[in-house]
Amino acid sequence: MAADESIPQIRTDVPASARMYGWALGGKDNYEIDRQFVLEGAKLFPEGINMARENRLFLYRVVRYLAAEAGIRQFIDLGCGLPTDNNTHQVAQKHAPDARVVYVDIDPIVLAHARALLAGDGSTVVITADMRDPEAILEHPDTKRLIDFSEPLAVLYLSVGHHLLDADNPRTVLHGVIDRAVPGSHLAFTQVVSDDPDARAKSNEQMKKSGVPWQTRSPEEVDALLLGGGLEPVEPGLLDINDWRPDPNQPPLPPVPKELEPFVKTATLRRTVYEYGGLLIKTG
Repeated sequence: MAADESIPQIRTDVPASARMYGWALGGKDNYEIDRQFVLEGAKLFPEGINMARENRLFLYRVVRYLAAEAGIRQFIDLGCGLPTDNNTHQVAQKHAPDARVVYVDIDPIVLAHARALLAGDGSTVVITADMRDPEAILEHPDTKRLIDFSEPLAVLYLSVGHHLLDADNPRTVLHGVIDRAVPGSHLAFTQVVSDDPDARAKSNEQMKKSGVPWQTRSPEEVDALLLGGGLEPVEPGLLDINDWRPDPNQPPLPPVPKELEPFVKTATLRRTVYEYGGLLIKTG
């Protein structure tokens, strides 16, 4: 981590995506405003609680595959969120002790907690940057120190694609880092989608109230953002992430907070929105 990075003021008067996501995973680093927004949103879309947890389980499976089967030894995790169990560097280094990880997030509370977690770990850093600015990420001294762009790498955008609006030119953003990578590199991606236009509009409106940039897309819209440019899906392709190499024996997550238990039960009866994505390999 660059020594001159300072931690900006952490706002507690507006909900933060990383803190809300962390609460759904059983985390403690959140505020009342985060919990209230999650509870209000869950009344409309109870699936959201399960989606956060399903995404975290997908992270474990996809990073394990990358480290143990694809031979990847360097990772850039964009919009990484708050540290919890089985973070990217922990999963990767479990299967490849020489793996190196650069975490990227714009939320100051993520920086604060990651600094504490990664103190003394020279193979893993967290940098403060906007994922919409690939050039800043690529030019950061810590990225240059840990990532060798002459070797294959993995770029992770997990459960952050919905924070990229069409106005952000998301295809350019999402290809900004992987375009610099050599063939054999991988791009992992997930985001909230719905097959129902009305549900997409409803979820977008709900998130707009929080001030968090958000765009629920259709699966076809996600495909258009990712495919092409030398990227090809790794089996089983782009799909509901629950169906991406499911493993009933992978490490479980902590239980949800008691306040969220009713929504988890309700979500088993419906699936209006869900996390969609997968893994792509750069072939040329």
